Amino acid sequence: QFDLVESGGGLVQPGGSLRLSCAASGFRFDNYAKGWFRQAPGKGREGVACLSSGDSRVVYADSVAGRFTISRDYGQNTVYLQMNSLEPEDTAVYYCAIDASGNCPARDEYDYWGQGRQVTVSS
Repeated sequence: QFDLVESGGGLVQPGGSLRLSCAASGFRFDNYAKGWFRQAPGKGREGVACLSSGDSRVVYADSVAGRFTISRDYGQNTVYLQMNSLEPEDTAVYYCAIDASGNCPARDEYDYWGQGRQVTVSS
């Protein structure tokens, strides 16, 4: 059974940093695209970052480019989202997701999702 278990996140002041982790079990995600999404209250789920299979392509939303970094540890079967210079507008539930095509597709095409982690940026 495939499973994605997220950890990290929490409460941070504006300008602070947090890291999210997403550990995969039941499969190896080397050949999958690995994405991070977020959903703020009253809004739809939006893409934040994606790392394609083979690390051939990295995509960031304009709103987080230069502040967030997606990375992976294939030995730990884990993908990370390092979030720096956090802003109140980054407050949301963050989700990791993987896609078997490996190509960082549209949101609704991802195959498996994590349970979500709350990130709150507030003074």
